[in-house]
Amino acid sequence: MTWLITGGAGYIGAHVVRSMTAAGEDVVVLDDFSSGRAGRLPDTVPVERGSVLDRETVNRVLAAHRVTGVVHVAAKKRVEESVDRPLLYYRENLHGLTVLLEAVTAAGVDRFVLSSSAAVYGMPDTELVTEETPCRPLNPYGETKLAGEWLVRAAGRAHGLRSVCLRYFNVAGAAHPDLADTGVSNVIPMFFDRLGQGLAPRIFGDDYPTPDGTCVRDYVHVEDVAEAHLAAARLLGGQDSPGDLTVNIGTGRGASVRELAGLVAEITGHRDVLPEVTGRRAGDPARVVASVGLAAARLGFTASRDLRDMVSSAWRGWTASVPGGQESAGQST
Repeated sequence: MTWLITGGAGYIGAHVVRSMTAAGEDVVVLDDFSSGRAGRLPDTVPVERGSVLDRETVNRVLAAHRVTGVVHVAAKKRVEESVDRPLLYYRENLHGLTVLLEAVTAAGVDRFVLSSSAAVYGMPDTELVTEETPCRPLNPYGETKLAGEWLVRAAGRAHGLRSVCLRYFNVAGAAHPDLADTGVSNVIPMFFDRLGQGLAPRIFGDDYPTPDGTCVRDYVHVEDVAEAHLAAARLLGGQDSPGDLTVNIGTGRGASVRELAGLVAEITGHRDVLPEVTGRRAGDPARVVASVGLAAARLGFTASRDLRDMVSSAWRGWTASVPGGQESAGQST
């Protein structure tokens, strides 16, 4: 069978491509290259340039490559941008998914893995977030992810589409330097960017009800996330394939932002740079940590990499990929 990976040239998508091809799966990538990079992809992987909003392109790609399953990673994902540009996010994330599902069901494709997010939960008031925790997203990004899950399940009931929705927690790290996250919308590259400018990493709030007053999050290595996609794809192709399944993808362990800042300082050689504490950001929950039992039980998946792996691999990628990255490396370990 052949898997179509949308957004396969992006940070997470390229890791999914590498994981699935290394496991012997046939894949084809569809990407509009608005944020993806062709250099992240192996030369042996067919790449089609286009958007999931373009039904004709999607139809052509499905037919030309005899696609039998889809891993849908393509999406807009910046929370702050979603607040400023909600119409863009609903068009790209939800209407794009609608167009893709129309094409997929018309073509008789019956396996679908959706990239979702812990943003669907909003501000959960619980030690561990299970898949049954009420979903109350706080921003248009989280809303589009939750509505996307509803849409996939509805399409499944109507058209026999089997699906797995993966709710990622805080994705970090890199399998190889050329696959690194070079944007500055996630906390670890935000810290790197500040250090590269000669500025202290910024912590938003230190008065939360947590052990050190800073937010606690579940950071999960992007390689583990990619392996979860492979596990989901193989589950859908097996005899025990679910009608639909929604699963948290995290480690089940929390780390505070202050802990993370200390590890970044150690690994980058900036031990003398103390983080700068500013006011809270609106809508930041104190603690969001995944319950991961369902992923282990249904996907046979357990994250194996720790926070040091994430920061170290992310730093190697940052110094190799970002202009001036080597100059800001200091006494990197």
